[in-house]
Amino acid sequence: MKKNFRAGLALVLAHEGGYVDHPLDPGGATNLGITRRTLAAWRGVRPWRRLPKSEVRALKRSEVARIYRARYWDGVLGDKLPSGVDYAVFDFAVNSGVARAAKALQRVAGARADGIVGPMTLAAVARHHPKTIIRRLIVRRRSFLQRLRTWKTFGRGWTARVNGVLADALEMERRS
Repeated sequence: MKKNFRAGLALVLAHEGGYVDHPLDPGGATNLGITRRTLAAWRGVRPWRRLPKSEVRALKRSEVARIYRARYWDGVLGDKLPSGVDYAVFDFAVNSGVARAAKALQRVAGARADGIVGPMTLAAVARHHPKTIIRRLIVRRRSFLQRLRTWKTFGRGWTARVNGVLADALEMERRS
């Protein structure tokens, strides 16, 4: 399969932006999409609140790329997914968690939804056209986001992001 990590990372970072600490965001202090809790886990800081917010603010793109590759891209087996599907699942994982993104992928592909992308999930995905998987995944993702209690606050931005992911994922699939 095509390796789209760099392209996918650039698109994710364009959506994530810089440092934010919105009081209604359950992720809390976040920079380039990496939350304080995620950064603490990555660096082995326990409990996670011992990691100062200033460390989140000072986060560099090189470390962010390593985190995204190891925790999110590799977590959904991005290199083994078809072009476009890889990015759509990766962005979903970054925004809502690897297990949730994996389960959504499994459900749209007709695999058992255990939250772990493995050989059975890959085989199920391969039975469908990538465009079908991408579109179904986006519908499921929108539905999930609309049910969140923070939809009123963040829904407009999430809608723009998901619409962008759909367009970019379909373009990646088309070019493959």
